Amino acid sequence: MPNLKVKNLDNKDVGEINLSDDVFGVEVNQYLLHEIVRMQRNRKRAGTACTKERYQIVGGGRKPFRQKGTGRGRQGSLKAPNHRGGGTTFGPKPRSYDFQPPKKVRRGAMKSALSLFCQQDRLVVVDDFELKGIKTKALAQILDNFGEGKSVLVDEKENDNLKLSARNLSASTFLPPEGLNVYDLLKHDKLVISKRAIEKVQESLLRPVRVKGVVK
Repeated sequence: MPNLKVKNLDNKDVGEINLSDDVFGVEVNQYLLHEIVRMQRNRKRAGTACTKERYQIVGGGRKPFRQKGTGRGRQGSLKAPNHRGGGTTFGPKPRSYDFQPPKKVRRGAMKSALSLFCQQDRLVVVDDFELKGIKTKALAQILDNFGEGKSVLVDEKENDNLKLSARNLSASTFLPPEGLNVYDLLKHDKLVISKRAIEKVQESLLRPVRVKGVVK
């Protein structure tokens, strides 16, 4: 069972927290990480590329030139794909690139990402993430105490001081516990999370998965 030091905002030890091996001590599965990142990136694709087929081209109804006697190949319409401005054969149409892996796969990827951060000492647990006010400069100084690099900041969504202070930090992203995801984790160097938030994340990932009425 991983034991992590709990820090205050000055990066001083104020206690310890015991984490579950089933969440923070699993073997890192690169395939699961790749699959979930691909899913999240696909969801951001617009899928609006569209081309016209031959029947959708306006005009071009006349025959380009007579059938015989020109020495050229026979052509029936300027709408044909081999003409400039003609229709496109098997061109892209609007579509959705979204796909949904099973819930066990999504959970497994999240556990792999958290275990990776834990193994590489990129996980920082703070006792309390309460700031005195909305001040980006003060938050930047606090994050400097934990070292350089891009950080994901996780605390309860009601923590407006943290959320509003972090919105102008280009190297940091604020997320509530329920919004923590694999893609945002892997884009950053560190995960700085409050004690109450990490307990909530762990509880969520340890909850039994219900598949078609069967608890697994």
